[in-house]
Amino acid sequence: MDIRVVIKIHELLKANRAGNSNDISLKLGISVRSVYNYLTFMKTELNAPIAYSHQTKNYCYERECELNFRG
Repeated sequence: MDIRVVIKIHELLKANRAGNSNDISLKLGISVRSVYNYLTFMKTELNAPIAYSHQTKNYCYERECELNFRG
């Protein structure tokens, strides 16, 4: 996992600008499969409350979320 990609996805989710997996893929220049892998990693390993809204077709945080990568 590239922490820089995790941070970029986190920033998109916080700003409510992530879109769907294809949108994220295009914004970050990674494959859709990689997007799914990063989202799964963030949900399972970082306990990020990521959800997908079928109404808005957008990934988002279910509640406020802060990921701290500083030592």
